[in-house]
Amino acid sequence: MIAQNRKARHDYHIGDRFEAGMVLTGTEVKSLRQGRASLADAFATVDDGEVWLRNAHIPEYSHGTWTNHAARRTRKLLLNRREIEKLAKETDGSGKTIVPLAIYFSDGYAKVEIAVGVGKKAWDKRQTIAERDANRETQRALAARNRGE
Repeated sequence: MIAQNRKARHDYHIGDRFEAGMVLTGTEVKSLRQGRASLADAFATVDDGEVWLRNAHIPEYSHGTWTNHAARRTRKLLLNRREIEKLAKETDGSGKTIVPLAIYFSDGYAKVEIAVGVGKKAWDKRQTIAERDANRETQRALAARNRGE
């Protein structure tokens, strides 16, 4: 796991997930192998039958030369045609967006996990936090009961 977008799970209701390959330059791969990336403001769009990752920050490679890449350039994502069509259909004008959740290496290839997300309202976020706290309390109570306290 190179980078994870924890804020996405807090800000969005996560729907269908997809694993996509990324079209990268050599210095981007080397920078990712150093574990340096951020998905804080990133999102993806479907344009002309292609999926593009926008605003993801992969910093310049420290030992790169004039061939270094731009840190926030738009990167193409590699998906099957059916997956692209499904993403395009789900995000057409319905308040849904494509959110990147994580960047990682799989079999030597850089992959990004994307998902269709619907934005949460403030009360949704509070409700999620309350449910998480209630689950923690019940787990603590069960653990204490099993210990015999």
